[in-house]
Amino acid sequence: MARGARSKRGVEFEELLLLVERVAERRTLIRENEILREQLGEKGVTTDRIIYRGEKMRSLINMAGRVAPSRATVLLQGESGTGKELLARLIHHLSPRSSRRVIVVNCGALHENLLESELFGHEKGAFTGATSRRIGRFEEADGGTLFLDEISELSPQVQVKLLRFLQEHEFQRLGGNQTLRADVRVISATNRDLEKRVKEGAFREDLFYRLNVVLLSIPPLRERKEDIPALIDHFLRRYGDENGKEIQGLSSEAQDILLKYDYPGNVRELENIVERAVVIAREEVISVEDLPFRDVAGDTADSRKSEEGLLRGSIEELEKKLILEAMEKSGDNQSRAADLLGISERMLRYKLKKYGLKGS
Repeated sequence: MARGARSKRGVEFEELLLLVERVAERRTLIRENEILREQLGEKGVTTDRIIYRGEKMRSLINMAGRVAPSRATVLLQGESGTGKELLARLIHHLSPRSSRRVIVVNCGALHENLLESELFGHEKGAFTGATSRRIGRFEEADGGTLFLDEISELSPQVQVKLLRFLQEHEFQRLGGNQTLRADVRVISATNRDLEKRVKEGAFREDLFYRLNVVLLSIPPLRERKEDIPALIDHFLRRYGDENGKEIQGLSSEAQDILLKYDYPGNVRELENIVERAVVIAREEVISVEDLPFRDVAGDTADSRKSEEGLLRGSIEELEKKLILEAMEKSGDNQSRAADLLGISERMLRYKLKKYGLKGS
């Protein structure tokens, strides 16, 4: 009997210890969030553009605040449109480098030779058309932060030069012999699996480990749907103000559709949908008729279909409409249209070919 009592007390004590540990972890997280808010306030920075309500993004923002004061390279991994550049800028603004520049380079938008010149600069006569010396992004970012988006698209030659810089903080301009130094923190981002690229031989393993000192993975919007209502409210206010409209909110039907959709283009896609709805809305409340899904719903009889079936059947039509709108908005500039859609330029070209679209 005494043995059984001791066993019961032992179980109770273990449960009490576990409860105490959880409380301690929670208090630590709350305090770290308070410290982060204090840091943001001191630097005049807010997280207003990074809209979230759920624990996943809260933990991610907290980790960004802890990493920011260091000199460590940071790799941001997440699908297109999840907000990697916003997070990179937040890390920069929370760092000791916040008074200097943060420079953004999209590695997937430039040809190999142009990207090498963009990053490291070139000397006069380095190649045809190089009529004068050009200062590269590393020199411009000296003392600040360089954000390299779509890092997985680097050519082998540029990978070698980037690796050398990360190891020695040295580089040479294209066509030059002078060795230059720069104090630059590198934050990189990718929407692809870099470890897989390493195994395939498309990305240097040593460079991967140099970039991947701290890895921050941004969850796709479909995995943090608790953030969607706050994002919708933010975009309604923003685009309502921009277009001089007093939008009060969404109808319950419109909100249900937006909450159940999976957003392959993530936050950028949601932003595009809300902006479009605000622009075409005739009333103060956004209705289903203002959403791009409505156009493929058919007549009233068809609209009685289940929302799940409606969304599944409308995805391709929605993609076509959003692509055409983005192309029109960007003046048929594929690079800018891809940014608006939250996808890579390569993916946009694939979609244009798949749907037989030729822009606006």
